[in-house]
Amino acid sequence: MAQIAHTEGEANTSQARQKWSASETDDAARDLLRRDADAFLHQSLSSPCVATIARAEGIWIEDVAGRRYMDFHGNSVHHIGYGHPRLVAAIKDQLDSLPFSPRRFTNDVSVALAERLAEIAPGDLGKTLFTTGGSDANEVALKIARAATGRFKTLSFWDAFHGAGFGAASVGGEATFRSHIAGPLLPGAEHVAPFHCYHCAYGHPGPETCALACAKMVDYVLQREGDVAAVIAEPMRAVPVVPPPGYWKAVQAACHKHGALLIMDEIPTGLGKTGEMFAFQHDGITPDIVTLGKALGGGILPIAAVVARNDLDVCGDFAIGHYTHEKNPVTARAALTTLDIIADEGLVERSATLGRAAMDRLHDSIGSHARVGDIRGRGLMFGVEIVSDSQERTPDPKLAEAIYYACLARGLSFKISAGNVLTLSPPLTIRQQDLDDALGIVEDAVRDCAN
Repeated sequence: MAQIAHTEGEANTSQARQKWSASETDDAARDLLRRDADAFLHQSLSSPCVATIARAEGIWIEDVAGRRYMDFHGNSVHHIGYGHPRLVAAIKDQLDSLPFSPRRFTNDVSVALAERLAEIAPGDLGKTLFTTGGSDANEVALKIARAATGRFKTLSFWDAFHGAGFGAASVGGEATFRSHIAGPLLPGAEHVAPFHCYHCAYGHPGPETCALACAKMVDYVLQREGDVAAVIAEPMRAVPVVPPPGYWKAVQAACHKHGALLIMDEIPTGLGKTGEMFAFQHDGITPDIVTLGKALGGGILPIAAVVARNDLDVCGDFAIGHYTHEKNPVTARAALTTLDIIADEGLVERSATLGRAAMDRLHDSIGSHARVGDIRGRGLMFGVEIVSDSQERTPDPKLAEAIYYACLARGLSFKISAGNVLTLSPPLTIRQQDLDDALGIVEDAVRDCAN
């Protein structure tokens, strides 16, 4: 079996991880990590775990030894920080009033959440279904596309992540989730190279010379296949990679021309993370279906949502998502309160403002460093690509991992994406001073580890 290069996060089997694990001297932490490794099924990028956690509050996580880390990963759930007091109080109140609702019965809070999503979503996005996770939400969206078009094929992108279920993994594009034990996958799941101006699959040096070759390939495949139900994609790839100007307008035009729906997976990027409520709003489009999740539950409870155009309510005779917790009033209350907090605290605008300043600072401080190839992102989802050769743009995963552990040792946790990108995604509630401190840790680690 060929060795898979895991690119969704830092490897948990590398020499750097072994060295980090061996450095743990706290008996309670070592014991909990051992118990975890003994109790849970092992899988790449997860168990065995990197550290323990005993508390989570605001931007901070704390391990059993009392060591604190600023969490710039959070699995993209912590837009409003951990344990927001207003959210905790709302969940407690809901538990007292109505703790559960069988899905064939309705309740006010679940309906109110669906109505709120229709209010904040642009255009004609107005019909909703709730699931417990993003993978399921994407599979529901694919079922709607099949019902609406009478087709079953999909077009998606290599390197994309849409979930770990068989359907979601089929349209995803990462070997970690779709190779070997995952197969055979869904038939008709076609893929093309994604937009990535720094590592263009078509060999172009930048968007000023490419004439959007990556978007033209989408149009080409849609025309050649002729019967694709939907294009499903991340509006801004969470690695992160920002689309070139005009990309999504060109792709949407191709979808309209060839009768395919456009599904935007906003599970990590939505709800203000990029400085707009939805990341696709940066690009001046409105998709046919959008999926949400992760931060929708406020960093406490799991809930995801599919929001479709009103005229795509075409599945009344089919079962597209009969979930036990489909209209759970407690998870719905968590989501509704999270949306209230985002609006009342101006977190979308805050993300845009803080993100611009952070990106400017990183460009000024380490943008010219020989081992920094690219700094990119939107809002409070941005990344630093670590390379061995800036002219050749050669990724350097080992150096990225060394920087990661150096930052972790100094109290900053984040995720490595694509093998060599330091992906920084703090809560939208972060204080300016904490953000400055975190950026300083990254800058120092880059300089120290790369020299």
